[in-house]
Amino acid sequence: MNEAANEIVMNMDSMDDVMGGEQSVEEIRADRKNKLAAALRLFGTFGFDEGVAGHITVRDPELLDHFWVNPMGRSFKQITVSDLLLVSHTGEVVEGEGLLNGAAFTIHSQIHMSNPAVNAAAHSHSVYGKAFSALGKTLAPLTQDACAFYDDHVLFDDFSGVVLDNSEGERIAAALGDRKAAILQNHGLLTVGETIDAAAWWYITMERTCQAQLLAEAAGSPRAIEHEVALHTRETVGSPLAGWFSFQPLYDVIIAEQPELLD
Repeated sequence: MNEAANEIVMNMDSMDDVMGGEQSVEEIRADRKNKLAAALRLFGTFGFDEGVAGHITVRDPELLDHFWVNPMGRSFKQITVSDLLLVSHTGEVVEGEGLLNGAAFTIHSQIHMSNPAVNAAAHSHSVYGKAFSALGKTLAPLTQDACAFYDDHVLFDDFSGVVLDNSEGERIAAALGDRKAAILQNHGLLTVGETIDAAAWWYITMERTCQAQLLAEAAGSPRAIEHEVALHTRETVGSPLAGWFSFQPLYDVIIAEQPELLD
């Protein structure tokens, strides 16, 4: 990465400039919905779907106590912008047709309510995330990519079945705090972000990080990156802007290959 690019990715003050500067509410809403539909298509492309499980949400830029979410029963691979549901924090579907996933509402509503800085959240039942979650531990800083999560994710070890009770959603949100991700023991992964771009990217790279650690531990005794080096590396690869930036090539590809998702 050249010096100019590195400065952009590490400088949070550049976020507005990189994302296009001032936008109207309508433009922000359209962009968030487009990115949400694209993220869901990408999750389908990467095989993160498991039946009707999995959901990604993004906060509405005007109705801050509402979020957009995919309807339950609609394949990630077929989601379009017009499929998305607008849901209030009380569980009312105020725009869109389709079923609201109860677990999606329970988890995401509590996360959005508890942390105004979180505009998006992603959860699914991807294979390596599920497998790693059964180990009951957090990720180790074994690779540069893993450092994005170093001291910035938690283990939620209070699994009690399908999350349909608001109290469990509250506990997940409380455990997550201001971190970017949680490993839900015996369940899967959960990531959040200031942008839908970052939340989706953190999920994608966290799933791959789980896979890498599982492979490394199966092969032998992996050597972790030292604490100070891991923290320094996180400043580069784990910033909100780095998460946003890393999603852009994937977004460009999925829009070019599947433009109908914007319908």
